[in-house]
Amino acid sequence: MKLILASSSPRRRELLTSIGMTPDQIMSPDVDESPLKGEGVREYVKRIAILKARAVHGQVSDAYVVAADTVVEMGGKIVLKAKDREDALSIIHRLSGRRHKVYTGVCVLSPQEKEACKIVLTRLTLKRLTTQEIEDYLHSKEWEDKAGAFSIQGRGGKFVKFLSGSYTNVLGLPLYETDCLLKGVGFCV
Repeated sequence: MKLILASSSPRRRELLTSIGMTPDQIMSPDVDESPLKGEGVREYVKRIAILKARAVHGQVSDAYVVAADTVVEMGGKIVLKAKDREDALSIIHRLSGRRHKVYTGVCVLSPQEKEACKIVLTRLTLKRLTTQEIEDYLHSKEWEDKAGAFSIQGRGGKFVKFLSGSYTNVLGLPLYETDCLLKGVGFCV
């Protein structure tokens, strides 16, 4: 059974591999990830995951495809990846000392076009960060290409005061749910 990861994220590849599901191929789908006007966080991550999965499945229909999208939500607003250092600084300031949510939409498609999706939520609170801690974190560049400009698996992990839900969701791919979705559409290792 051929497994394709519809993502350019090396973390998602590592996560899948860690549970014995090494992707046969990795394809980076070209989809517009702009939120729609009035779109909620849950709807957004599900829509983007589905778009990614369908885009790749349209190119390679004889494989199982896994796609995901992860964003941070704070104060009812979607927080995407930081565009630059200044944007990362603004995001980290907002996350500092506050509870926020990490949502991941996961979509899997089978060669028979069975589609299954799941939205996973994890709640997090970061400690109140000092100016020096923020500067050091920004200097590390861990924030680059990360939802909410934050990486829990690196230096940012020491700032996590509270976590409720899936740790691997915060990394970008909730493994329990992904495994269940794949098995549900007929994939077996």
